[in-house]
Amino acid sequence: MEKTRKQVERDEQIYQISTLVAGNFELQDVLDRLAEAAVKVTGTQACSIRLLDDGDGDLKMRSTYGLSEAYRNKGPVTRDDPVIREAFEGHAVVLDDMRVDGRVHYREETIREGLISQLTVAMKFGDKPIGVLRLYSPEPNQFDEDAVTLARLVASQCAVAITNARLYSQALEGARVAEQMRLGAVIQRRMIPEKAPCVCGLDIAAVYEPCFEIGGDLYDYFMPNNHSIAIGIADVIGKGVPAAIMMSMFRGTIRAYADGGYERHSLEEIIRKLNNVACRECHDGEFITLFIGVIDTRHRTLRYCNCGHEPALLVRDRQIRELEEGGLVLGVLEEARYKISTIDLQEGDVLLMYTDGLIDAMNYEGQLWGKEQLLNVLQESCCMTAHCLVRNILQYRRRFVGLASQMDDTSLVAIRFDRNANNPETPVNQDRHCEL
Repeated sequence: MEKTRKQVERDEQIYQISTLVAGNFELQDVLDRLAEAAVKVTGTQACSIRLLDDGDGDLKMRSTYGLSEAYRNKGPVTRDDPVIREAFEGHAVVLDDMRVDGRVHYREETIREGLISQLTVAMKFGDKPIGVLRLYSPEPNQFDEDAVTLARLVASQCAVAITNARLYSQALEGARVAEQMRLGAVIQRRMIPEKAPCVCGLDIAAVYEPCFEIGGDLYDYFMPNNHSIAIGIADVIGKGVPAAIMMSMFRGTIRAYADGGYERHSLEEIIRKLNNVACRECHDGEFITLFIGVIDTRHRTLRYCNCGHEPALLVRDRQIRELEEGGLVLGVLEEARYKISTIDLQEGDVLLMYTDGLIDAMNYEGQLWGKEQLLNVLQESCCMTAHCLVRNILQYRRRFVGLASQMDDTSLVAIRFDRNANNPETPVNQDRHCEL
C-alpha cells in the first residue's frame, strides 16, 4: 500500500531523530531538534522536554516547541509530582482535559496557553529515567493508543540522543581540560631547569618524573656568587593542578629570596621567609617539604637545612650519611626555628637529593622499593658520573616496579665533587660507565 504524504513526513522526522542519536551534537541543539521533531511526528501542537536534575530532584525545562516563554517559566516540577511519578513507573500518562484534572498544578497558566489535553512519557536510558517528554493539544481527548505508541517510540529515541549528546559534551570538556593540563605541563616543565649548571669542580645531574601530567615536585639551582651554588629540592604535598600552582608560587618565592640574595640574607633568614610565605599560602592539610644546600666551591663546604624533607644522602668512601638537620616542614608554624649545618667536603664525595616518590614507588604486589634498596644502589654506583648515577638508580627502581602506575612524583639531583669536572684544562674521564 502506498504511504500517504503524512506518513512519509512522519517517517522523515523519525529518521531525523535517529540521526541525532548517531551524530555528535551539542546537548541544547539536540534538545531543540527533538522537541520540534516530536511535534511533527505525533501531529500535535506543542512539546516540552524536561530533564532530571540529580542534585535537587527537579525536572528542569530544557526545550520546548510551540509554547510561550511564560508557560516555559511557569514554575518547578519535581519527581514527586503524581504525573511524573507515574511516568517514571513506566506508564504513559494521558490527561484528557487539563482544565478540570486535579493532577494539574498550573491550571490557570495552562488555560491561558490554550492547552487542553496532555500526554507524558518518561525518557529512560537503560532503566534510569533521565526526564520526560510531554505533548500538548488544544483539543480534549486527543491522545489514543496509537499516539501513546508513537510517543513512546519518540521518547526512547530521545533518551538515546540526549545521552549521546551528554557524552559528547563530556568528551569536549575532557578535551578542553586535557589541553589546559597539557599547557600547564608545558609551563611547569619550563620551571624545571633543562640542564644542570656548569660549575668547575662539580658534576651535577638531575631528573624529574611526574606521575601525572603536572605535579608538585620542584628542584632548582641558584648562583648567589661566582664561587657558590645553592640547590633546592621541594615537594608540595598534593597532586595535580593545586600542587602545581603552589609549586610555581613557591619556586618564585625561593628565587626572589635566594637567587642573588644569599650575600644580603643568611640561609637562616631565607628559610624563615620561605616558611612565613608558606604559612600564609598553605591551607589546612597543605605544607611544603624542602631541602636546600649551598655549596662553596672555594672553601669546599656545604651548608644545608632540611625542612621536613627526605634527608639528602652524602656518600664518602662508600659510607652513607643522612643529612637530617633542619626543622619542621614549611607552612605549619610561623614560629618554627631551623638549624643550619655545615659539612666539609672532600674529593669524590657524592650528594644525592630526592623526593619521596623515588622510594615510595610500588610494584604490582604493593611492595615499596624503599630506602634500603636506594642505599644499596647508591653504594654500588657512587663511583659513577652524576648522570650515570641518576640513570642507574632509576633503572634499578624501574626493574622493581615494572609497569605499575605510580602515585607520586619523582625528583632526583646528584652532585659529585670532582676537581676535574667542567675543567676545560682536564680531559674527560672515559673510565666511568653507566652499565648496571
